Amino acid sequence: MEPILISLLVPLAVVFVVYRQMQTRPTAKRGILYTAAFMVIVGIASGGIIDPRQLALSLGLALVEAVVAVVLGVWRGTTVRVWLDDSGVSWSKATAWTMLVWLASVAIRVGLYFAGGALGLDLSSGGIMLFIGLTIGAQSYVVARRGRALSSMDRRPDTVVG
Repeated sequence: MEPILISLLVPLAVVFVVYRQMQTRPTAKRGILYTAAFMVIVGIASGGIIDPRQLALSLGLALVEAVVAVVLGVWRGTTVRVWLDDSGVSWSKATAWTMLVWLASVAIRVGLYFAGGALGLDLSSGGIMLFIGLTIGAQSYVVARRGRALSSMDRRPDTVVG
C-alpha cells in the first residue's frame, strides 16, 4: 500500500477508534477486533517492517514495537469503564485516563519511529499500521474479557421471597 495512503488512513483510523471508544458500547461487539486484524494484515502486507540491510536490528526493533503496542493496548483496556446494566449486559466507555494513555501511545510510537530512523533503518508506514492494529486489538480484547468476567461474576441469582 502506498505510504501516502497509509499516512492518511492511520490518523483517520485512530480518530475513528478513539471516537467510538468514547461512546457507550456493549463489550460483546467484535467489530473492532476485525478492524484491528485488518490493520495488522495491511501493515504486514505493505512490507518494510524488516530492513534486510540491518536484519538483526530491524527484527529487534519490530519485536520491541510489537510488545510495546500490546502492553499499551492492555494498559488502555484497564482504563476503560466497564459495567453491567439491569439486564446483565456489559457495557464500556473510555475515560479521561484512556485518552491520556492514547496520547502516551502516540508519543511512544512516534519516538520508536524516529529511533528507527536514527539507527539508520528504512522507515516504514507498514510498521505504523501493524503497531496500531496490535494496540487496538489488545485493548479490545481486554475490554471484552473484562465485560465477560463481569457478566459471569456479578450475576445474582433470583431472590425467592418466602
